[in-house]
Amino acid sequence: MRAISNSVRLSFYGAAGTVTGSRYLLETGEQRILVDCGLFQGYKQLRLRNWAALPFDARAVDAVILTHAHIDHSGFLPALTREGFRGPIYCSEGTLELCKILLPDSAHLQEEDARFANRHGISKHKPALPLYTQNDALACLQQFQAVPIDRTTALSASTSFTLRHAGHLLGACFARLECRGLSVTFTGDLGRPNDPILQPPADPSATDYLVCESTYGDRTHPAVEPEVELGRCLAPAIARGAVVVVPAFAIGRAQTLLLHIARLKHKGALPDIPVYLDSPMAIDASGLYRRFMHEHRLSAADYDLLCHAASFINTAEQSKSLDRRTGPMIIVSASGMATGGRVIHHLKSFLGDERNLILLTGFQAPGTRGGSLASGASTVRIHGEDFPVRAEVRQLQAGSSHADANEILAWMGKLPKPPRQTFITHGEPSASDALRQRIERQLGWSTLVPEYRQTVELTPPSG
Repeated sequence: MRAISNSVRLSFYGAAGTVTGSRYLLETGEQRILVDCGLFQGYKQLRLRNWAALPFDARAVDAVILTHAHIDHSGFLPALTREGFRGPIYCSEGTLELCKILLPDSAHLQEEDARFANRHGISKHKPALPLYTQNDALACLQQFQAVPIDRTTALSASTSFTLRHAGHLLGACFARLECRGLSVTFTGDLGRPNDPILQPPADPSATDYLVCESTYGDRTHPAVEPEVELGRCLAPAIARGAVVVVPAFAIGRAQTLLLHIARLKHKGALPDIPVYLDSPMAIDASGLYRRFMHEHRLSAADYDLLCHAASFINTAEQSKSLDRRTGPMIIVSASGMATGGRVIHHLKSFLGDERNLILLTGFQAPGTRGGSLASGASTVRIHGEDFPVRAEVRQLQAGSSHADANEILAWMGKLPKPPRQTFITHGEPSASDALRQRIERQLGWSTLVPEYRQTVELTPPSG
């Protein structure tokens, strides 16, 4: 029987000092609750954390609360369950439906990468193995439990949580936990108040402690309309006959891009050239927008426009055939930071031609291929080989689904009173520290940028 402690402890086992791998362990004395369980991405020293022994016992975790489906928040769950976690994984219905698509796909990509490495002898490991398998992902999904948004769910006699809409992605929520006389709110990833597709984040309730993301904590998004910026990038490339390769997150970003492209064509701002959506996961996810109409701003007409904006590429052979075509054409393909999937094969085919355009569409974590392209690298390494970058590389600045620094501060300003402490996480060190300084200077709140594996004691308010 587990000994009951009087303290509440919060440990930062991911998204501390980096923008990936969100994992927060809350120990209430009666329960151990993990908030998010994502993959580390980017630099090799970060990715190696996915393979290291867990800093906590997976078998001793009682429950997981998942804020949303993106892999840097959900992608380690199959490994956690394989390591012995047997409790429920709570999330919104939208997050559950997306994870049914994302997690098996993540496993499939890892299995494919391992097979490719073994076939071509490019791994130091003999044999190369996936972090987890599709069977692991399917087994993990059996532990998911969808809970209603805006309704409190009890975890025990003394602990409960409530999910509220966070924008950012279908099903995305921030989570407020109450335990032993105190409250802790985890933002997950906050969306934008004026996102072209998603509804804005809900207003926060009073909380003793706040754990806040800081992906864009050191910058503000430009005032230009995303559709206008996209048209300015695409028009000259199309005019010169380019193949435009767009690495895009399969859920959220791909659908937004296709809608903008369809609107630009409809207005005559772009010619009617072929557009291909080369991501079975993105194709499957697009259908969820009709099911969750209450979470976004799209009308039925917008949804129909989105669904007819591109030719869907389903099979690997169809995908390979795109690499034998010439421009002008647009290929939208996962993954968003070019870390894997079909898009890296398109990069191999089209990076070397100066007529072509590689269009980056979101945050590019340092250490990823997308991060290298965004920083002006002359070559990128794919499957053990260096490929020269001769194509034009541009990065959209206006289409982010993350709140920027001003929008985060505005959301915080809606709290009825200041938290006792605000923890700044899920950002590169410069972004987290910039947000810390702004919060302290403008709001006068007590803040902390926690270190990886740091544990803090949370105490209930006196009186």
